[in-house]
This record gives sequence, structure tokens and C-alpha cells, in this order.
Amino acid sequence: MSAHAAPAPSSPYLPLFRRYLRQQGLPVTLQREVVADVVFTSQEHLSVEEIEARLKERGERIGKATIYRTMEILVRSGLVEDHDFGDGFKRYEHLFGHQPLHEHLVCTHCRTVVEFERPEVQRIQDEVAATHGFLPTRHRLEIYGLCAACQEKGVTIKYEGLACPALEVA
Repeated sequence: MSAHAAPAPSSPYLPLFRRYLRQQGLPVTLQREVVADVVFTSQEHLSVEEIEARLKERGERIGKATIYRTMEILVRSGLVEDHDFGDGFKRYEHLFGHQPLHEHLVCTHCRTVVEFERPEVQRIQDEVAATHGFLPTRHRLEIYGLCAACQEKGVTIKYEGLACPALEVA
């Protein structure tokens, strides 16, 4: 950590994280708290690189290994959820202040993630689960495509699937 005074962690959710750490017999360290505070005070889906950049903006120098380990603990605690939106790394979001049930639109061009809520999704989950005698614990709906901003810029989707040989012109 740096020599100059950085803002102290301020998230109201830190006591929950501290309690989890103590329950698991893990040390409650300022580094873990600062990493958690960055995630808890963001409304975005942050990658480890983005967390590291925000820590540097605060004057903190915390290594990636510590950030990764802290994020694993936060996910295990149930305070943070990780997402793999297909861009080769995980993004993290805290579960406070969000509607517990929300879905994601992911732009495959600019990687923007938009959250949305539709109660019908929960209803469909419950109906399908009941039909199959299944007890659901969670679900995840991610819709991939192009956001309005990328479409306005003229970005298009190129189909990269399997071509049908019968349709190819000789």
C-alpha cells in the first residue's frame, strides 16, 4: 500500500465481509477490505484489471494475486457474483442494491453489459422446474448481440457458423 493516505474503506457491506472472514478463520486484512470496498461501491461488472486500476486511483498498490484471492473469497461468501461473458475473463458484481433477479444484455462488440428485470423470466423458471419436479436455486440469462450505440456506428454481426456445402456455389 502507498505511503500517502488513501480513503478508508467505507462500504456499509464491509461488516458482512469481515464476519464471513472470521467465520471461515481467515485474516481480516486492510488489503482485502479495500478490494471488497471497490467492488461494493461500484454499480458495474468489474474485471480484476478494472479493480486494480480503481485501487491505483485510490493510491493503493495491491497485487493481482491478492485481488484474485479476495474475489474468490467474496464469491464464496455469496456477497459477490462472478460472470463470464465470453471475453476470456471474469467480471464481478456485488449483490447489494441490485434486484436479486436480474438478467444481462452483453454487447459482443464493445462488451457493454446492461442489466434488466422481467418477472416473466422467474415465472418461466418456476413453471419449467415444477413440470420436471426440479427445485431451482438460481438461474442466469445472458443475451448476446449488438447494443444500440454499436448499431448506430454501423457495426454489424458476421455469421461465423458452419456453412452448408449444399448451399455453396461451385
